[in-house]
Amino acid sequence: MANEMVNQEVNTLAVIEGLKLDRVQQSMNTIQQFQKVVQGSLVEGHDYGASFFGANKPSLLKPGAEKILMLLGLSSEYEIIEKIQDYEEGFFAYTIRCILTKGGQVITQGLGHCNSKEKKYTSDKQDIFMLGNTCLKMAKKRAQVDAALTVGSLSDIFTQDLEDMVQFEQSERIETLTIDDAENMKINFGKHRGKTIKEIYSTDEGYIRWLAERAKQEVVKKAASMVLNRAKKESSGKGSKVDGIEEVNEEELPWDEEVPF
Repeated sequence: MANEMVNQEVNTLAVIEGLKLDRVQQSMNTIQQFQKVVQGSLVEGHDYGASFFGANKPSLLKPGAEKILMLLGLSSEYEIIEKIQDYEEGFFAYTIRCILTKGGQVITQGLGHCNSKEKKYTSDKQDIFMLGNTCLKMAKKRAQVDAALTVGSLSDIFTQDLEDMVQFEQSERIETLTIDDAENMKINFGKHRGKTIKEIYSTDEGYIRWLAERAKQEVVKKAASMVLNRAKKESSGKGSKVDGIEEVNEEELPWDEEVPF
């Protein structure tokens, strides 16, 4: 054991002695200059989040990571390392690897993981079909941020603390929303509680229009709008029309006398 430690120290010393210190200093200066460029280019609240209580560094977010990769001229590829999809139990887990390349050469990698047992998802009554896709997109985002922090030597000015991302949960759900997610989103309030937006639309189109205009949650408003837009596109080819609220004949819509909440 002692011999192994001695050999390790000798090998480490050999690496240090083999360095050209002038080039090392030049590299360090370049890194510091790049860090200043990044700090001056990113926008707080959009590219990175303010530090939560007790942290001394802000959290790098997806838009900021994308800007860093663009500054460096890097391309990103993703692969699923591990996944669990249990629709019966409602549990999903993904581990994603983000591979950064330039000119076909691998530069570095980053890892990201997300699962549906995280507090942000267990406390949210999100539809099971939407939850799996959300976890996958979140794992991909975390892998990208991890890779960006590594390749830019930015871990001393940014972090990836999950606690700081709470304020961006709503925007993240909206960003990752697909038409399938929108149709399968369950409404957990009002007279259609427990039904999906697609199910509600088939029997009460007026209620979906109300959600698109006045729902309290932005993600619900967007989901309702996406379903209406799809219906509009499909009906346009058949000569029928689904227009905005101001152009709808209210006498033909099953509106409640009271607010539907």
